Amino acid sequence: MTRQPMIVAVVGPKGGVGKTTISANLALALCRLGRRVAATDLDLGSSNLHFVFGIRDVPHTLDDFLMNKVASLADVVLDTGLPGLQLIAGGNVPGIASLPYQRKIKLLRHLRSLDCDYLLLDLAAGVSNNVIDFSLMARRSLLVTTPDIPSLMSLYSYVKSMAYRRLHLFFKQAGNAGLMDLLEASKDPDVRPDLKTLEDFYRQGASIDAELIRQGREVLARFDPVIVVNRVRTEADRNAGTVIGNLMARFLSLEGGRTLCVREDGAVGRATARMRPALLTEPDAPFVHDVMALAHFLETPVP
Repeated sequence: MTRQPMIVAVVGPKGGVGKTTISANLALALCRLGRRVAATDLDLGSSNLHFVFGIRDVPHTLDDFLMNKVASLADVVLDTGLPGLQLIAGGNVPGIASLPYQRKIKLLRHLRSLDCDYLLLDLAAGVSNNVIDFSLMARRSLLVTTPDIPSLMSLYSYVKSMAYRRLHLFFKQAGNAGLMDLLEASKDPDVRPDLKTLEDFYRQGASIDAELIRQGREVLARFDPVIVVNRVRTEADRNAGTVIGNLMARFLSLEGGRTLCVREDGAVGRATARMRPALLTEPDAPFVHDVMALAHFLETPVP
């Protein structure tokens, strides 16, 4: 039986935090470790991953596959000329960015068939169901933020939306309308201050179906995100991940996960100007060392 690739979702809820730059360089870092990587741009409304590799024009994009303009997914895979790296460009067709849930599952099944060790998904900014669902389907989720408060709050909003979406899908599959209604009500703590935290929801939900609540807790506990704090300059910046971890623990009853840092580095700007990943232009730069550390982390077994 063919071994399926490890799916890694790279999420940056707030635009401009360097998500795509990290995705491109991380893909190359994994290739440097001898892994075969399929980097896939799932920002279906505004793709730009291929530009980081200096590819201006692409013959086909993922949109072409989704709209049945090509016979198979293999037809949209780009040859990057870089050992071990395949690339699938996203597209820019209006309306294609919001896929029905079953189409997402079907797309991921096709992506899993690619001959690679890692399937790296560069997701869109924001907290749409598209982003959340693909992240939930991944084995690892890398949540990219910068140390500023707006970015951190956007990241927390994403984690909260992810938690509620995962529970919603679980209770929907179980056919429990009562828990779905209570979960929906808990999204607005101003109206329902008695449901301010997920712990409050679990407590009240137990009176509806205690066993299903127990299972829901277990399902959500499997979410083990890696928080990547990008553009770190100071020691205080390095501790930014604890802000998210504390909020997750207090309001969502979730463990904070692991935090990794990527330093601010002028090499990134210089590489961007040349439309090349920094790993290729300045392989000894601090940014590259930090991204390599992230690649080594991904190589460790998932609990």
